[in-house]
Amino acid sequence: MITIIAIILRILANPFANVFQKRLTGSGHNALTVNFMSYLLLSVACLTISPGTDWPALSVGFWLYALLGGIFGSVGNAFLVLALHRGDLSILGPVNSYKSIVGMVTGIVLLGELPSLMGFAGVVVIVFGSYFIFETMKEGFSWRLLKNCEIQFRLTAMVLTAIEAVFIKKVILFSDTSTAFVVWCWFGALFAFLLQIVMRVNLRREVLITHKRDSLAFVAMTACIGITQYATTYTFSHIDVGYGLALFQLSTIVSVVMGCRLFHEQNIKKKLLGSVIMVAGAVMVIFSS
Repeated sequence: MITIIAIILRILANPFANVFQKRLTGSGHNALTVNFMSYLLLSVACLTISPGTDWPALSVGFWLYALLGGIFGSVGNAFLVLALHRGDLSILGPVNSYKSIVGMVTGIVLLGELPSLMGFAGVVVIVFGSYFIFETMKEGFSWRLLKNCEIQFRLTAMVLTAIEAVFIKKVILFSDTSTAFVVWCWFGALFAFLLQIVMRVNLRREVLITHKRDSLAFVAMTACIGITQYATTYTFSHIDVGYGLALFQLSTIVSVVMGCRLFHEQNIKKKLLGSVIMVAGAVMVIFSS
């Protein structure tokens, strides 16, 4: 029962986090600051559970993978927030289904794993479903989409967070779920902060434009991201990763509905149709592994 609740929370919390990220960037906040604040607030909350961990006993491998996970995660999530700031939630949400194709290509290139016939069929289904999504954009379903900034940012975020997931899994193997979550927050905050410095974000301005309503949005966003990350880790520790990934694809449909209802994005019927088809294709790819 707890695993089912974790899956439901993961499906709902991720789109809600995207909604708050989009609202905060839409109100004038820099996307890099929005990214950093989520990690920072989670890091502060983690101080309540971190004393229970025997930190000196953790291996060099643990810290190495935690470090790499922090780098790829902070940069990947920064690109996600940039994409949400520029694009429609109902379009960028379904793009996440392409992550299963990225995983397949990675397996072919790095591991020499050739996908099954169902895997190839799943790729075709995902591409077919994305036709209905991308046809609602001015570029249409064409190579011109790759020149679109929000699509570039979303695809980059997808690749980086897919790599991050590998490092997180390694961290869990070296420790446990709670410890992995804590270092994910801490290293993410560190590198998200450094990213602001490198990109010369005006931190003083960010503080001055933050109103009470924004503060509540930051807290709500952080809570949703924390629930998303912890529920994902908990689910993977109790059921097969393939089943979890397949169920998580349902958040795509939630993203489309929320984008159309909350941000008045258009063509909901065509986007829903495309999303359902892409989810089916992603499930086929996942279970072909």
